Amino acid sequence: MAAARAIGADLARTLREIRLHLCQTGAASRGARQFVEQYYVPLKKANPEFPILIRECSGVQPKLWVRYAFGKERSFALDNMNAEQVAKELEKAINLKP
Repeated sequence: MAAARAIGADLARTLREIRLHLCQTGAASRGARQFVEQYYVPLKKANPEFPILIRECSGVQPKLWVRYAFGKERSFALDNMNAEQVAKELEKAINLKP
């Protein structure tokens, strides 16, 4: 949970949208599912107007997509990560200059 607090309201400063692609049952997506269960509500409460999209699709590899200003997008693979590692990838995306 420390990672969600660290991210806090910083999302809208650098990002325009977050999309999390994951499989509902796949082992590689377990950490992405745990991230949604543990971090989605605190992140959404801290950023109520910010679009955080969860996309579930059978058999898809877990991936974090972030959109920066001017439509620039970047993706981060989340295969076999735990929830904390997914949160760290999100922090990395926030701190990255597009």
